[in-house]
Amino acid sequence: MLRIEIFSEGRDDLGEGPLWDAEEQRLYWVDSYGPMIHSADVRGGERRSWNLPEPIGSLALREKGGAIVSLRSGFFALDFKTGEVDCVAQTQPGEITPRMNDGKVDRQGRFIAGSMDFEERNPVGRLFRLDHDLSVHELDRGIICSNGPCFSLDGKTLYFADTGKKVIYAYDYDTATGNVLSRRIFASFEGQRGLPDGATVDAEGFVWSCEVYSGRLIRFDPNGVVDRIVGLPVQSTTSLIFGGPNLDIAFVTSMARPFNGNYHKEREAGCVFAIHGLGVRGVPEPRFKG
Repeated sequence: MLRIEIFSEGRDDLGEGPLWDAEEQRLYWVDSYGPMIHSADVRGGERRSWNLPEPIGSLALREKGGAIVSLRSGFFALDFKTGEVDCVAQTQPGEITPRMNDGKVDRQGRFIAGSMDFEERNPVGRLFRLDHDLSVHELDRGIICSNGPCFSLDGKTLYFADTGKKVIYAYDYDTATGNVLSRRIFASFEGQRGLPDGATVDAEGFVWSCEVYSGRLIRFDPNGVVDRIVGLPVQSTTSLIFGGPNLDIAFVTSMARPFNGNYHKEREAGCVFAIHGLGVRGVPEPRFKG
């Protein structure tokens, strides 16, 4: 039976980037404009939080401990024990309007993250890859709002949403080099109620996209055909990840920030939700190897 519970009652301004760590059995997520990172166990207990100096888009846990975070101006290293944040690389130095946003680690342990226009209007965003040696490489540009990077089970397809263009792309991804070889439209949201935001791939190879401004999760088959739609109690949903001991709980973030006139009426906007009973499992997320 499908059951939706509140996992975290704290109302994040812009909850994003949920990441389940199978090793620790903990959920991590961010409040982009807190700006903060939060973490809790599968019951929402043993909560920890870290303050950050700039707005955050996403994080990648490192194999050697700590995290790499995509902050407004680029990639930074976070020491969980001390809270110290050190710049690894600025991604678009000298540019005022872009900020870094969503990201995900590929199957080989590289961190893929993109930037977006602060006002979500102009195509000033780019897609970057952070390699194990902490070098930064540009994969694409002309993006309005980077969101939802995730990988097929074999790692050879990178799914990536440009929320501003209402589309999810699929790139052919070279697993040896981390380069993108081609790009096609995987799914268009022109006919949907909302826009594509955070995403993940389940153990059957289907893509789950969190539809922002509509409060729905949309599951696409590998050909980009809608397979299933799951509604949530708020419109302000932003991203999701599968977690829990069996990777069968969908954790969904949301935002309390009033992007339209309805959000102040949603008591649960900004909470993190846990969806049980979907009958679907996720796959473990890799850690960053740098």
